[in-house]
Formats: sequence, structure tokens, C-alpha cells
Amino acid sequence: MGGADLVAPVNILGISCWYHDAAACLLQDGQIVAAAQEERFTRQKHDAAFPAHATSYCLDAAGLTAGELDAVAFYDKPFLKFERLLETYVSYAPRGFPSFLKAMPLWMKQKLWIPDLIRRELGYEGPIFYPEHHESHAASAFFPSPFDEAAFLTIDGVGEWATTSWGTARRPGSAELQILAEQHFPHSLGLLYSAFTYFCGFKVNSGEYKLMGLAPYGEPRYVDRIREHLIDVKPDGSFRLHMDAFTFAHGLTMTGRRFEELFDGPRRAAEAPLTQREKDLARSVQEVTEDVVLAMARHVHQETGLENLCMAGGVALNCVANGRLEREGPFKRIWIQPAAGDAGGALGAAYAAWHLALGGQTASTETRERASDLMQGARLGPSYTALDIRRALHEAGIPGEAVSDASTEQILARTATLLAEGNVVGWFQGRMEFGPRALGGRSILADPRGDEVQRTVNLKIKFRESFRPFAPSVLAERADDYFDLRGAESPYMLLVAPVRHPDPDARGNNRIPAVTHVDGSARIQTVSKSVDPVFHGLLSAFERETGCPVLVNTSFNVRGEPIVMAPGDAIGCFLTTHMDVLVMENILVEKRLIPGAEKDIKTAEAIAAKYGLD
Repeated sequence: MGGADLVAPVNILGISCWYHDAAACLLQDGQIVAAAQEERFTRQKHDAAFPAHATSYCLDAAGLTAGELDAVAFYDKPFLKFERLLETYVSYAPRGFPSFLKAMPLWMKQKLWIPDLIRRELGYEGPIFYPEHHESHAASAFFPSPFDEAAFLTIDGVGEWATTSWGTARRPGSAELQILAEQHFPHSLGLLYSAFTYFCGFKVNSGEYKLMGLAPYGEPRYVDRIREHLIDVKPDGSFRLHMDAFTFAHGLTMTGRRFEELFDGPRRAAEAPLTQREKDLARSVQEVTEDVVLAMARHVHQETGLENLCMAGGVALNCVANGRLEREGPFKRIWIQPAAGDAGGALGAAYAAWHLALGGQTASTETRERASDLMQGARLGPSYTALDIRRALHEAGIPGEAVSDASTEQILARTATLLAEGNVVGWFQGRMEFGPRALGGRSILADPRGDEVQRTVNLKIKFRESFRPFAPSVLAERADDYFDLRGAESPYMLLVAPVRHPDPDARGNNRIPAVTHVDGSARIQTVSKSVDPVFHGLLSAFERETGCPVLVNTSFNVRGEPIVMAPGDAIGCFLTTHMDVLVMENILVEKRLIPGAEKDIKTAEAIAAKYGLD
């Protein structure tokens, strides 16, 4: 079907599911109307089930029924993935038999029938497109980006066969996206990193953030061992894993006895105390990963000669590697899909269907009203009215004397004052973010100038390990005063850069110790007025109050739960943690004014005890 055959508006639903982080996205004539992860609705973290709730939300946001869709796009090719699984099991027989027995029932009952399942779940009879997994990643990286021409690099665990791909993409006119080279399973940078995540006692597909945060506490004493015994890296960034140390290709775990021999004993048990070994392992694999990403990017630049790079895939969420690529890499500009993992595959699949299958077009950056990306600050999820919020407060039994309602300016000023006084604030504004980062829609905020803020928020509110770093949100126009970003933007909290003038040996001289990691770096969100005027307004009010244009920003959730979506989710999190203030739109709630609120805090203390936090 060519572009001339399309009748506006063309509605395309993108879906990703049945592995982890299921999601849905709706495009109308190439513009993103809505996108959300299923976990936010079901409250099951990394929910992999068919995204029925997310799909319903996306359709409702556009005022559509499934029958009004012009196309549905699924984020990979199920039969090609099944082929890879079968070939892998055969090649590793008989060792792969237990894994085969565990995987096959799900494939036989569900994954081989995806077209029928999609039609039944949606009540939809139209065409379904199946771009390859890395094509979906590449489409999610390029088509919403601010570029008309760019190279792309996608790196993850594994799709069907590919684990890494690179190529070129162009628009406007007849859009093009060409994958020029791929790396195939089992040789995977994402699975290498996940193997160390597993070996250090964290959960695969969610604990990689912990490994990255732990790395600065260690020394790279295992780097040579990794390079000698685990991975053979070529100058162009391609590599091969030495599979005798890994079990993920044929077993139910990531690593085996050979891994234990190489790295000084068995894997750390989940929740066991962290030792220097785990810190050193984290640092070592992080450095190897960064080196490989840099080598890949340099090769892609050399081969394509292009100035811009787009990235997606789970490894593109490694913001430390991204920061090095921004500082040391050959590309003038880098844009990273904020939902770089499998959730973003739903968006990429929809874009692949729109541009590559249906011939749809979007305006070039030169003709857009603003030469920016199409992600709308990643604020693509549900929003709620004051009536919704008041109803939720009433249902939670929050007394009226604890609640104040005022103008936006008054709420911003009052919140800034409360933050400056040391209060921790739950911040609930506008549409929910799409992707793993809280960007000012569903955030927990605090004053970055206090030495104890990181420990307090980690242990008493987030219920997580005290080493986990917090990100700073900073006024975009003041970012270079505080961080060595060299003029780069980081609207999606996907770049780590050095903090200017931190003094780790005398932290009192550091203006923002709560967001400065042990190595003097920070994972930065730059906030512009044009993208998020309300959050920008709060940062401005805080700067007027304190002289500091930076706030601690961490996701509005507790350990083991997804980021909050609805007012009831936010209120529940607020009441059962040591959070002091809750701001939802222009409604502000102070916990000190809620009679008996200290009883709810016992729930928080029980959770902390469960995880051994003190």
C-alpha cells in the first residue's frame, strides 16, 4: 500500500508482550497519541501478559474502537524466534532438554498462536504486521528522533536471532531504514551484562540498574579476566562470547561452574550482604561494556559517515555508557529512545508499520513547529482530573484539613518551600511517563543539598539498597553550571556526566551531594519549559527559594512495585512510606495533618525489616 492510498487518519496499534515489559502504543498518521506499559495498570512489575489494559487506554485516548484500527503491529517475528529456540535446543542437546521442557508448553499453548490471540483479545480482523525485533528497536530509535538522517545502533539481550544491529535511516519523503549488519545469538552484550547481574545476586531484566549503580564502588580488577576468558572483542566492536562459562543458551540459569571458577566462588545469594567482590565485578563488566559500545559506535560512524546516532535496545538504557559515548564518541549528536527496552518495541513496531509497510510520512524537522523529537517528553500515559484526585482522597479517608487546593503558582511556591525545609514530596502531574524513568510526571522529589537525603529516601521511602544513586533534575538553561554536559541535552535521564566541582573528600563543599554518585557523576534530566512547563516552574520556584536549580528526582514507587499510575496508587505509596507531602495536580496533602498517619508508617517499617534495611 503506498502513501497515496492512505486515507487520514490512519490508526496503528503497536503491541509488545509475552516476554517482559508488555506495552501498547497508538499512532495516528505517524503521531504518537498514547503509549503505556501494562505493569502500570495491573501493578505487576514487568508484566509480560497481553497488554489488554494498555491497549484499552490507547484506544480510549484516541476515541477509537478496535474495529476502527487500520493496522496492528507486533514487535517481533514469533516463528523466527521459535526457530532460534529449536535450533539452540538441538545444538546443545541433551543439556538443553530441561529448558526445552519448560519453554515448549508456553509456545505450544500461546506464542505460536499470536495472530489468533491478538485478534481474539482485540476483536480485530484487519492486517497485522510483524517487523523483526531489532527493526522495531531501530524504528523506535529513529522515527521519533529529531533527525532527518542518522545511523542507528540497537543492542539488547536477544530478539529473534539478532543481539545487536546497526544501519542507517532517512526521511522525509519515502522513509528508509536499512539494517546493514547484525550480531547473532548467543553472542550478546546484553546477556553478558545480565550474566553478571545474575551472578551478583540481582534479578535479570530488572537488576541491571543495580549493577550499574554498584560499579563505582568497585575496582576493575576482573577486566582482564573477562576479556581473556569471556569475550573476544574485535576492533570494530563485534565480539564472540566463550560459551563454556555461560548456561543461558541451554539451561535455566545464566552462569555455571566455569563462571564460579573464574570469579572466586559461587554467585551471591539474593539479599545477601554485598562484598567487595560484587562491587569489583560490577565495575569490571561495566568498563568492558562501555568499551564495546564505544568500539561499535566508532565503527558505525566510520562506515556510515553520518553525524547523528540513534539508539535503542535494553543496553541503550546504560546511561553511564551513553555518557562516555556522548563525551568520547565520534557522533555530533546522539538521541536515545526513552523506552529503549521491550516496551518501546510497541512504539517501534507501530512506526515500522506506518513508514515501512504503509508508506506513511511525517514532516521533516525543518518543517515542524519545533525541531525536536516526537516523544512529547515521554509523557504519553494517562492523566487525571481534580475530581478523580478528590474522589481518591475521599476513598482513602484523607481528611479535608490535610488537603489544600490553590492556583498552579501558589502550589509551586508552597511545594518549593516545603522541599527547602527538608520535606520529601510525592509529585503527581499530568500524563504518566512511558518508559522506565520518572521525569516529573510520577516522581518523588527532595532537596539535593542534604548529605543524608540519599540514605533517607533509599531506606525509608524506596526500601532499596543504600548505594543506589539518585538522579538530579535541573533547569535546562542551568545544566552546564552544575554538570559537565558540554551543551548536550538529557531530557530522558539517559546520560551520566561529571558533576562540576564535587568534592568527595569533603562533601560539605559539594553543592548537591544527594545526587552526586561516589565517583563524582550524576544521571541527569534536563528540564525545558517548552516540554514540561509545570516541572520547570517547580525547579524555578525552588531556585528562587534556595539559589539551587536542581532537585532529587526518583520514581514514585517502592521496591518491587511499578511506578504509580493513578491517584489511588500515589496515595497508597504516600501513606505507607516516610514521605512527607503529596502534590497531585494543584492539590497538596501534608501527612503531618493526617490524624493517625504514624500507624501507616508501621507498614513501611515492616517492609524495611523484610529486606533487612535499617
